[in-house]
Amino acid sequence: MFGSSQRRVFKPTAYGNTRRARRIPRWLVLMFTGIVLGAGGLLFLQKSYGPTRLTVEQSEQLHYDLNSTNMDKQRLQSQFNQQTHDVKETRSKLESQATELKEAKEQLAKLTADIQLFADAMPPDPRGTSPGIRAASFDNDAGQLAYQILVMQDKGKAETFTGEVDLVVAGRYSNGKSGSIDLPPFNIELQQYTHVHGSAPLPEGFTARQVTIKITPQGSKKLSATRTLRVAR
Repeated sequence: MFGSSQRRVFKPTAYGNTRRARRIPRWLVLMFTGIVLGAGGLLFLQKSYGPTRLTVEQSEQLHYDLNSTNMDKQRLQSQFNQQTHDVKETRSKLESQATELKEAKEQLAKLTADIQLFADAMPPDPRGTSPGIRAASFDNDAGQLAYQILVMQDKGKAETFTGEVDLVVAGRYSNGKSGSIDLPPFNIELQQYTHVHGSAPLPEGFTARQVTIKITPQGSKKLSATRTLRVAR
């Protein structure tokens, strides 16, 4: 009756409290395991089969090469633009020159027709020869004889005439004496007409008064045409 009033707790076993400690869920372990395996596999694949990682020097070299490539691209683009501009200018010049050439041909055709008209209107050589000396003029010019000679063949004559022209000049020296000189001959060639002009030196103190023109075929002394004209001045 005077004993302890506390009630004894019933213990089902002799080993004390039987409550089990909590464990990590299996699904969580599997998830972490999968993450670790996946990361490891990814690193393995990148290292074994993925692109090689660049070093700092390689990365700098790659940037340098890229910048150089961009600069070359810009330079080539600039050259291409300049060449395109040059081609456009050249094409424009060619078109302009083609237009000028067309206009020049038209003017030449008109001038040729005009010259032919004047040639047909020129009086014949007084001697009636063909080729004939249709017109000529001579001038004393600072110690030289300046000359212009128009030689023509009859219209419709197909053969080209090739020959030589001799000028025999009669005049007076400064001391009052008269005389004549032969100027160096020159070649001539014509189909229907030709206009020859030039100058030849005269002896010192000599003034030309009259000129005789003699035309002979090439390789022959036979006269084809001759005419004597006074010197204008």
